[in-house]
Amino acid sequence: MVLYYTGTGNSEYVADKIGEQIADKVLNLFERIKTHDYSEIYSDRPLVIVYPTYAWRMPRILRDFIRHTTFAGNKNVYFVATCGGSMGNMSKYLSELCSQKAFTYMGCAEVIMPENYIAMFHAPKRAEAIKIIKNADVVIKNIVDVIRHNGTIPEKKVGITDRVSSGMVNAIFYPVFVSARKFYATDACIGCGKCVKVCPYNNISLKDGKPVWGSQCTHCMACICKCPKEAIEYGNKSKGKPRYQCPR
Repeated sequence: MVLYYTGTGNSEYVADKIGEQIADKVLNLFERIKTHDYSEIYSDRPLVIVYPTYAWRMPRILRDFIRHTTFAGNKNVYFVATCGGSMGNMSKYLSELCSQKAFTYMGCAEVIMPENYIAMFHAPKRAEAIKIIKNADVVIKNIVDVIRHNGTIPEKKVGITDRVSSGMVNAIFYPVFVSARKFYATDACIGCGKCVKVCPYNNISLKDGKPVWGSQCTHCMACICKCPKEAIEYGNKSKGKPRYQCPR
């Protein structure tokens, strides 16, 4: 079974591609995460967990969901991390998670996908995004070949920068950068409530027809990138930047 968590569609794209090519079920974990549904997930085939890279690690919101959820059946688990550049030393922390869950760690592959973290960076325009995705298709096929043969994904060489990024930088990233305080809606907002629906933390509510953000946030960029009117900004960081949703 292929499980995935996504903010703006990159990991969904990769998960769908893998599921199609290995002829296995694909499960979007969004509703389970949003509703704190930790009921059993059973698969008689290896699990393939696809997700975006947040500060060179698995998103904490997904990590915590996996910790609380009961898994039954096949214990072999492949991880596939979508990222804009590198997954750092992520494998170390995935191995620890597998030990906690009695999983057999089958390795982690990284797939370079278009940047979506517009709170810090620029997302590519559509033509460039499509070019990046076409390159990713080749990588996905290689991952599928490993899964089909029950192989192990080769470990990438990890350097000092990778260790620092996934360790110290990740630890700093959440308390310093991950906050909803800078999100706000402009006058272009029509009060459609799309941002409320796409927030995995249930952190957004409508008051007087305008979105208001609470204290929890994972910086998935779903609210700002999926707004149909591009009426959400993140302080001054997002102004003038193209919004991103994975082109299908």
